[in-house]
Amino acid sequence: MTFATLGLIEPLLRALEALGYQTPTPVQAQAIPAVLAGRDLMAAAQTGTGKTAGFAVPLLQLLTMEGPKVTANSVRALILCPTRELAEQVHASVAQYAEHLPLTTYAVYGGVSINPQMMKLRKGVDVLVGTPGRLIDLFRQNALKLNQLQTLVLDEADRMLDLGFSEELANIYRMLPKKRQTLLFSATFSDDIRLLAGQMLIDPLSIEVSPRNVAANTVKQWVVPVDKKRKAELFVHLMRKGKWKQVLVFAKTRNGVDALVDKLQGLGINADGIHGDKPQATRQRALDRFKASEVQILVATDVAARGLDIEDLPMVVNFDLPIVAEDYIHRIGRTGRAGNTGEAISLVCADEVNMLSAIEMLTRQTLTRKMEQDFEPEHRVPDTDASGQVVKKPKKPKKPKTSGGGGKRNLGKWVESGEVAAEPSIKPVRKVPVFNTGPRKKK
Repeated sequence: MTFATLGLIEPLLRALEALGYQTPTPVQAQAIPAVLAGRDLMAAAQTGTGKTAGFAVPLLQLLTMEGPKVTANSVRALILCPTRELAEQVHASVAQYAEHLPLTTYAVYGGVSINPQMMKLRKGVDVLVGTPGRLIDLFRQNALKLNQLQTLVLDEADRMLDLGFSEELANIYRMLPKKRQTLLFSATFSDDIRLLAGQMLIDPLSIEVSPRNVAANTVKQWVVPVDKKRKAELFVHLMRKGKWKQVLVFAKTRNGVDALVDKLQGLGINADGIHGDKPQATRQRALDRFKASEVQILVATDVAARGLDIEDLPMVVNFDLPIVAEDYIHRIGRTGRAGNTGEAISLVCADEVNMLSAIEMLTRQTLTRKMEQDFEPEHRVPDTDASGQVVKKPKKPKKPKTSGGGGKRNLGKWVESGEVAAEPSIKPVRKVPVFNTGPRKKK
């Protein structure tokens, strides 16, 4: 199969050829004909499988072949992304695909001045990529109109729910024309996402080109147990031992990012960090320097788990495990992309065992453990497996006292010999937007 057999027009074929796209990936082969046919679509594919081209290329063809010229402050297609980084990446790809087409594209997001964005929208934009919050700001200031909208794309919708954008999505939904095409793309499909799709899409075609919630098999994964207080020391040891050249590191908090960067820089290691508190220009500069190999270690929070497209990135390190298990897939998906191989190492301490168990249950695999000499943890990390169970060694029964004693006795809860008390599993609650605007019309 070739892109030509999918019915794409010559300007698009020329752009794809210049980018080195030879044959469609599985998600592209299924999505492109469906989008061209005007179907609503929900597609799940692992990150790095080419899903951006799967929706952007046919979308650009539809805009070129159909519909009136865009008017002032209006857009004909809207692509929603959860983060600034992903919006920038998606827009860069769209602009490349549209190089030989008479279409305009633009990206809007928070963290930068809104005035240049308002000025750009005055003449109208065919394809607008943006984050939910900034889009609502532009709409409320009458800088953005959606009456000409033909197609809505939700990219990484599960991440939007994780980041708390449920209210924004509901507000945007109320701003949209009822007659439109809606495409929902995501690396994973949780039950919440399927509920969201049921509210926003009409008779969608469903595509799942890979097993649900499975990490790419091009990434070698393993776990190194360690005490929390020795994580930074272990990371430096592994980096020097393995002679790592370029590593993307994920930490759980902004303070954690800053602390690790300070530690590494204090040791003379070229490191930088990105998180939500840093201005967009600072984040972009750090990312550009990392891509250019001017920075050896880039430390990030999950704000960077999606939207980072780094060619031939060899390694990802989870300094902290993510709170939401699905984020593990997106983190390690930064390596092993486009057929390349990569490595993903997780430094895990005892109080992260429930997160590790959730990841293994989600990915349906038990991650290999490798003890590092001289870093064996004092606080043992209990064994886990893909069933989601945390295996704890039963405690030895205490010997009964031989002499009686006065006072009250607290007998506690009776546990039969060999029983292990089950630990409650805590799962983050995500709000799913509820839309009560009545049925919408199919495009």
